[in-house]
Amino acid sequence: MHTDLSIPEKLYALQERITKISEQYGRATNTVKLLAVSKSQSDENIRIAYEAGQRLFGESYVQEALQKQEKLVDLPIEWHFIGQLQSNKAKLIAQHFSWVHSISSLSIAERLNQYHSGNLPPLNCCIQVNIGNEKTKTGLEPEQVQAFARHIIHLPNLHWRGLMTIPAFTSDVSVQRQQFSKMKELLATLKLDYPWLDTLSMGMSGDFEMAIAEGATILRIGTAIFGVRVYTHVC
Repeated sequence: MHTDLSIPEKLYALQERITKISEQYGRATNTVKLLAVSKSQSDENIRIAYEAGQRLFGESYVQEALQKQEKLVDLPIEWHFIGQLQSNKAKLIAQHFSWVHSISSLSIAERLNQYHSGNLPPLNCCIQVNIGNEKTKTGLEPEQVQAFARHIIHLPNLHWRGLMTIPAFTSDVSVQRQQFSKMKELLATLKLDYPWLDTLSMGMSGDFEMAIAEGATILRIGTAIFGVRVYTHVC
């Protein structure tokens, strides 16, 4: 069916655009990864995207993600949790995901550390930063990150990789770039004390060009791959 073919076509076009933008801003293309945001998408659509070469998938709702993982157990997908963290979901997240992008609570970080098996590689994680200081969004304010970092590095089952943000929505490209630039500067400052940091998770379907320009290493893109979401999730 045409709808089945559209996902590979969109993925190919998106990868081509990412490559072109990366070259435009002097970025090596292998330094920018595409995370397909598959929340509210069917397991069939995820399978189609996987068969087209996509390997990283991001989910926001734990129960929905677990159902998909069960149906897609035959595929070695790298699952990323990108939604708001809840303490009562920490055990499931720690046991079923390779990455968590949205850590901003020390108590939840400690629970993730507690429940992630020491027999597995450490759980990759990003600290979420509320770079636009929006009251409606979770995440640490930039000036809070240093103190938070001093605690998270002592959790042995977590591997702190960098920062994530969801910037304030705007169609103004200069404002987009300014917000992403602040994230780039914050990561550079943190790397003076934590030189292993290598991740900036930022940039979505509507603003990823400026995210690439300012050093994004993981783009979280859904609509440009799967189309508009139909929200029928279970938490």
